[in-house]
Amino acid sequence: MEPDYTEIEERLWNYIDGTGAAGERTAIEQLLQSNAEWKVKYHELLEVNELLRSSELEAPSMRFTKNVMEEISRLHIAPATRTYINKRIIWGLGIFFITMILGFLVYGFGQVNWSAEGDMTISNYVNKIDYSKFFNNTYMNVFMMINVVLGLFLLDRYLANKRKKFREEA
Repeated sequence: MEPDYTEIEERLWNYIDGTGAAGERTAIEQLLQSNAEWKVKYHELLEVNELLRSSELEAPSMRFTKNVMEEISRLHIAPATRTYINKRIIWGLGIFFITMILGFLVYGFGQVNWSAEGDMTISNYVNKIDYSKFFNNTYMNVFMMINVVLGLFLLDRYLANKRKKFREEA
């Protein structure tokens, strides 16, 4: 049966660090005396441990972060969106969405029977509208989902531009 090297290393590291139990330590000492493979691995790990203890980690200067941030601030990074987004297209999409919403409202109010007798409140008219004519068609549902996603993209772009202008002013 071939020994598991990760288990050997883990047990030896615990032995070197002194974190193992007393029974475990004596078992490892016996293995180190009787098993050549354990002895070789133990000496390798001792060398690594000595290198770790003897080497000093270099700490960056106190102004390192500030120096890096100053270098970054010197570079004026041009916003990429100005190069490929035309404001006329954005306005056109916004007008398209508003037109679609107004069209649905006009169509919906056009379906109401305004000459009906009885209680003449708007809530009664709204409750009598047959919405299945609007949303029962699969193509209409797909069209509305695409419009909602495009509207959310438009809102995201608008808010990102406002946030960018706010950061530039601050």
